[in-house]
Amino acid sequence: MRHTFFCIDGHTAGNPVRLIAGGAPLLRGASMSERRQDFLTRFDWIRTGLCFEPRGHDMMSGGFLYPPTQPDTDGGILFIETSGCLPMCGHGTIGMVTFALENGLLQPREDGRLRLEVPAGIIEIAYTTEGSRVTSVTIRNVPAWVAKTGISIDVPGFGPLTVDVAYGGNFYAIVEPQGNYRSLDDLGARRILELSPIIRDLVRKAYTPVHPLDPRIAGVSHVLWAEPGENPAVQGRNAVFYGDKAIDRSPCGTGTSARLAHLWHKGIVRPDQPFTHESYIHSRFTGRIERETMAGDQPAIIPLITGSAISTGFNTIWIDREDVFHAGFQVV
Repeated sequence: MRHTFFCIDGHTAGNPVRLIAGGAPLLRGASMSERRQDFLTRFDWIRTGLCFEPRGHDMMSGGFLYPPTQPDTDGGILFIETSGCLPMCGHGTIGMVTFALENGLLQPREDGRLRLEVPAGIIEIAYTTEGSRVTSVTIRNVPAWVAKTGISIDVPGFGPLTVDVAYGGNFYAIVEPQGNYRSLDDLGARRILELSPIIRDLVRKAYTPVHPLDPRIAGVSHVLWAEPGENPAVQGRNAVFYGDKAIDRSPCGTGTSARLAHLWHKGIVRPDQPFTHESYIHSRFTGRIERETMAGDQPAIIPLITGSAISTGFNTIWIDREDVFHAGFQVV
């Protein structure tokens, strides 16, 4: 049986985004969190088929738009990427909102604003336009906080590291310069790809974070190599590792949210202070702490993340069940 998916492809700050605008499966559930679980149970072959080779690649990510489950929202988003079906994806949201608005797939009730449901909760969007183009998207993200500090690990062939874990829509192991980690450029992309899965496994063995309001969101999924700027209160750079062998080409929206919570926890970044966050390839998001809040019993922040995306074309993809590689594959 052939399944057809109409896609709008593009990128946010260099990282790919594939909005699947046609072909989304009907999902069960009274919330996007429940729909995420249903998708993982019954339709994960769609994710792997669209994100893995031969129809995707190691960095592929994107998602589907769904009707809202709540009357005060404009729609829902389900995220897919090589690493799984994420609770939240910042660069993916910026890209999908941009492509959807530019192609009439989202109809906001209030011009310039959207209220969307994602598996991690409710996010609010502010966007700007010039003619038919969406020029920027600002995400008012779910609460972000530091889950644990001072996790000591010993990385074979690299040495000891002390790692903190923070949440910004996903749980991140944050590595700041120390020991044999001096800078991103000194470490290099190849070494980041070699070390990150080892670090993630070591952190997972030492600690399992659980979202205080949704226990279905648990465990460290990403590794964020942080690099402070000359003034760490207003600028920084990072390389976010996700999946099995991917470095985020964008500054990473949920990663920037987690990093803002981390720097706020350390007393470095204050609310209402713009923070420029660069990616490994030097593309930029602007972050800001809107206010302090609580996530269950966790002191937290509400982060704002601003970026932009560019569509690169339309793409109609077939997944044919007679294809031996219909669910995709990975070589390594």
